[in-house]
Amino acid sequence: MEAFEILLPLAFILLLSKLMGLGAHKIGMPAVIGMLVAGVLIGCLGYIPWQPLKDAFFGADVKKGIDIISKIGVVLIMFSTGLGTDLKKLKQTGGAAVVITLFGVIVPMGFGTLVAFLFANAGLIPNQGVLSWLFYGAILTATSVSVTVAVLKELGKLDTKLGTSVVAAAVIDDVIGIIVLSVLTGFSSGGDGAGWNWFNPNAALVTIKIVVFFVVAIALGVALRKIFDIMERKAPHNRRVPIISLAACFLYAYAAEKFFGVADITGAYVAGILLGGTLSETPYVENKVDTMGYLFFSPVFFASIGMNLDFSGITPSFLAFGAVYVIAALAGKFLGCGLGAKLCKFSWMDSVRTGLGMMVRAEVILICAERGVSAGLVSGAIYPFVFLIILISSVLTPIFLKLSYRKELRRIPRSNLPSNWGETEQ
Repeated sequence: MEAFEILLPLAFILLLSKLMGLGAHKIGMPAVIGMLVAGVLIGCLGYIPWQPLKDAFFGADVKKGIDIISKIGVVLIMFSTGLGTDLKKLKQTGGAAVVITLFGVIVPMGFGTLVAFLFANAGLIPNQGVLSWLFYGAILTATSVSVTVAVLKELGKLDTKLGTSVVAAAVIDDVIGIIVLSVLTGFSSGGDGAGWNWFNPNAALVTIKIVVFFVVAIALGVALRKIFDIMERKAPHNRRVPIISLAACFLYAYAAEKFFGVADITGAYVAGILLGGTLSETPYVENKVDTMGYLFFSPVFFASIGMNLDFSGITPSFLAFGAVYVIAALAGKFLGCGLGAKLCKFSWMDSVRTGLGMMVRAEVILICAERGVSAGLVSGAIYPFVFLIILISSVLTPIFLKLSYRKELRRIPRSNLPSNWGETEQ
């Protein structure tokens, strides 16, 4: 393949992703949904019986090139997520965010694992063993509160105990979710999931490698932070800072997978956390990384998911599994986080609001699903249902959150309501 041949599909991906992303934003949906739709539309070109068109968009070399670009996009997304993970927010909520997160991880993961276990043992979906069931559960631990934050900000409730708890819980949720994903990815690369157990010598080796990775990563991170502090003092807002930050991201991602058997996205996320948070240059670095990622690499990743949607594996039995899986995803977060909030002495209504706020999913759930599919532990037919989880949660959360505050806001004089109350955020 000549290098220029990949430019045509890339042009279509970027153009459609932008148009569909803007359209999704206009109707109050996350831009990621528009990017997925763009990928689906491009994927439909494969059904046109004209071989030159198929070769141009779906040739083996073209698909390989797009796949490499999309994987870089995933790494950049996780690095940016790590940079934006402010661990200082945890101090604002005490233990409430920790309790909410623990229940918000355990309950949906338990629901997802149970659903996979029941359907697999009933012979309705492929039975690949305990690691596969756990991976289906781990996918559901992801959360994304960007939609929730926008709604709470519009309602003037972002700085309340509820708002700060949801934001802090989302931070811890990301950390725990990545650790769970790292452990499962490590075990999946070490042998047969069906025969896996904690007493297996290989399992012990994988566990040690994961622990060593985090120890080495944190130790190097401390040294890196000191170097970046010196650089920031001598040359604030200099382009060398984001460039070296990006180099650190790629080195962490490479070393994580190459030497420790940990997912490359985990290395990128850890690098982001270690270089973010308290560094004065973090917003500058994050802005540069976001610009590069969301300008090119990230749209390619999300569109490639849409392009590669495979409906051939959706049998009637898998369709039933997918429907129950979607319910488990929504109910798991809602019940788990709501229960955690209630145990922290939130009111019943605020507990419901917490469950609703933590229910939203976006890009991280797609990344988790992609990891499972790449490891061969999750069927590629799960993608349409993950897409459905993002769509339903992004629609339901704003509607029900606003309804939950309706009576309370009616008692407030109109002049005291947020200036943008009732408007759709653009």
